Amino acid sequence: MNTAAAPDPLSALYRDHHGWLNGWLRRRLGNRCDAADLAHDTFLRIIASRNLPAIEEPRKYLATIANGLVVDRFRRQRIEAAWLETLAARPEPLAVSPESRALILETLVAIDRMLDELEPRAREIFLLSRFEGLTYAQIGKKLGVSVTTVKKHLTRALARCLILGEGCHG
Repeated sequence: MNTAAAPDPLSALYRDHHGWLNGWLRRRLGNRCDAADLAHDTFLRIIASRNLPAIEEPRKYLATIANGLVVDRFRRQRIEAAWLETLAARPEPLAVSPESRALILETLVAIDRMLDELEPRAREIFLLSRFEGLTYAQIGKKLGVSVTTVKKHLTRALARCLILGEGCHG
């Protein structure tokens, strides 16, 4: 009588494809450490979902999850570099605690994601309002739209901010 338990699907997925995923990520990132981190994060994402579906194409499934993590990493690096460049350009160095820095970067990444989800006109109106400080009338004139259209698009963008809870409305 065979009393050995069937291998758990997650363990089998890890055993059969972790090495491949790590190599795939290493080729994309050009860095062993980052590849190992993202391979690990890919499996953590699967564990966190608590629902391992029947996977017909495991490598495609893993690559899809890992690719999203790669995009997030590049986005975060791009935002962090821009933020550090902005800090460096300030007349007085600003001492920021590691905790504050992490919160600021997390907020910037969330805002960047929110902006990517907006339709182009709403994104442009949001940026003109919040980062260039233009009034509704100035935005309308610059874009050739009515003030009502500006308000409608800005309301959508601000509602998206509030949904994220990141406070980009003020």
